[in-house]
Amino acid sequence: MSRGVSTVQAVIADDADGWRIDRALAAALPQFSRERLKALIGEGMVRDAQDLPVADPSARARAGARYAVAVPEPRPLHNEAQDIALNVAYEDEHLIVVDKPAGLVIHPAAGNADGTLVNALLHHCAGQLSGIGGVARPGIVHRIDKDTSGLIVAAKSDVAHEGLARQFADHSIERRYRAIVSGIPAPASGTVDAPLARSSANRKKIAIVEDGRGKRAVTHYRLIHALREAALIECRLETGRTHQVRVHMASMGHGLLGDPVYGRPRQAHRALLKQLGFERQALHAARLGFIHPVDSRALTFDSEIPADMQELFRALDV
Repeated sequence: MSRGVSTVQAVIADDADGWRIDRALAAALPQFSRERLKALIGEGMVRDAQDLPVADPSARARAGARYAVAVPEPRPLHNEAQDIALNVAYEDEHLIVVDKPAGLVIHPAAGNADGTLVNALLHHCAGQLSGIGGVARPGIVHRIDKDTSGLIVAAKSDVAHEGLARQFADHSIERRYRAIVSGIPAPASGTVDAPLARSSANRKKIAIVEDGRGKRAVTHYRLIHALREAALIECRLETGRTHQVRVHMASMGHGLLGDPVYGRPRQAHRALLKQLGFERQALHAARLGFIHPVDSRALTFDSEIPADMQELFRALDV
């Protein structure tokens, strides 16, 4: 049986004039990711005002141009619902906020076919997750790395998904991270404003780029507590890019302790990390704040840093 299709209209904003069409459409339709729109273009599902299909996602958009995006019903989800314990910080009929432990992958992918947050949510929410992302009921609005702990919100209704996606797109979500970094930042507070993109040398890494490929990324940091050749800091994200805190702090010479990709541990820390068995980046999503997309309440959630980071903090606080 073929899937049903709904059509969404989009108008390119003035400030998106000259952007790639997939990027401009993503700005006009924040409920859809850029990758999702690129895929829809590839499937011939995006048409211009003359009802001609858009063939190239890299073609330049023009301000005021109108497009019709045909969106198929979500595909049936084949991921298994699994009874995985969740630390639920908040839940209602529209959304759920989970305090994720380090080590839990967000969604199934190559190498992690199950045992993910999506599998756990499918069981916990009994199928009541938003299907707006193209696959039925994933509910995922944003992500944090597998080995980063802390707060993440998932949508249980499409209206919540759309509202949360819009807030993430306009950077109005409050996100604060706690991290233990190598060295003591000086000055004690500041801002890193440096665009990020996939590294051309290593596609598995993110890098600061100045060639126009990158997306703007802004991190505001402040020192909370000086430690032994290290520091506990807070990072407030103005934008939310992949590996943003990890790359920005490493660019300052203050890589996160335990970070296997971007960290460069000092001699004073190597033995301690091994002794404690601390093998992840010392990063925790400590605060998440947003406007409830249905009832407009301002919601803020806080999470204490987990036991492994507390143990590392105590060992360095001498």
